[in-house]
Amino acid sequence: GHFVVRRFIRPRMACTCCEAFAQAPLPSRLIERGRPGPGLVSHMLVGKYCDHLPLERQSKIYAREGVDLHRSTLSDWVGRTTALLEPMAEHIGKLVRAGPALFADDTPVKLQVRANTTKTKTARLWSYVRDERPWFGVAPPCAWYQFSVDRKGEHPANHLAGYTGTVHADGFAGFNGLFGVGKADEQACMVHVRRKFVDEVERAGSPIAQQAIKQIAQLYAVEKEARGKSPEERAALRLAKAKPAFDDLELWLQAQLRKISGKTKLTEAICYALNRMPKARGYLDDGRLELDNNICERSIRPIALGRKNYLFMGSIGGGKAAAIAYTLIETAKMNDVDPEAWLTWVLQRLPDHKINRIDDLMPWNWQPERA
Repeated sequence: GHFVVRRFIRPRMACTCCEAFAQAPLPSRLIERGRPGPGLVSHMLVGKYCDHLPLERQSKIYAREGVDLHRSTLSDWVGRTTALLEPMAEHIGKLVRAGPALFADDTPVKLQVRANTTKTKTARLWSYVRDERPWFGVAPPCAWYQFSVDRKGEHPANHLAGYTGTVHADGFAGFNGLFGVGKADEQACMVHVRRKFVDEVERAGSPIAQQAIKQIAQLYAVEKEARGKSPEERAALRLAKAKPAFDDLELWLQAQLRKISGKTKLTEAICYALNRMPKARGYLDDGRLELDNNICERSIRPIALGRKNYLFMGSIGGGKAAAIAYTLIETAKMNDVDPEAWLTWVLQRLPDHKINRIDDLMPWNWQPERA
């Protein structure tokens, strides 16, 4: 790519009859009194939140092109632009919460305690994903991120207040406030169950753990067969093939627990499995649910890559800006849309766009030829 300076020349004309003056209005600016165009801003956002380039590094890249843009200037543009994009992120959040099932997870990020210090604290980015592609649901896939300064359970409770569908979760106690009478149902994650047995095989080569992994693999073999079928077909297939394997695994683990010592890592793995499996059963008769939370775990991998590069959030506002940017960029990627091209198109239109037609700007309504 390259930088272009676009100059607007607006002649001021006078009417020869009435001597009144007329001048064409300036086009709307993305940032009031600001210099960046939509292409530069989208390139900067995608650079940081998709390609994991810190703003300091981007500033140096631009300097090599002869463009002097200080990191603080870029940071200001990120804040202003994400504030403009926030209604779109909130619209995506509403779509996520409107689904019959969603996936929830969180990941740590470092938050700078105050400016001009290297001291940080651990904050969180929460991810909530709606993805109905495995069963050909009509809703487009989308991911909604939220930032918080800590990991208290009040945050997911506030994010998903009023949600009564099914939440796929990993067993973190902070999600417990989501579940109960009149609230959401929990779908436990069998990947986390399997992971503890994998750890035990790697640690001690346990034959019991190896057998548990083999039996869990039978459940995933059924899932491979169920992929792409309707919810009704998936449920029927699972009840016929997965339920017997699920029941056998649970009974077998109960039998193994009675045979081994009460204070070992293997015992912990079995107890964890037996505690989580009753909460994983829901997927057997509901074809809209998944056996694990992998869909959401994939949504937080970009954050894990990003934090290795930009190291920390500079402020609470920076954390909120990151959540908005990740929401838009990851949702675009889930819909097989080029995030930079789409965001450029969005930012060209957003300043003058009607708020009640925000869905028109979503990535699933974008066509490259319209850009």
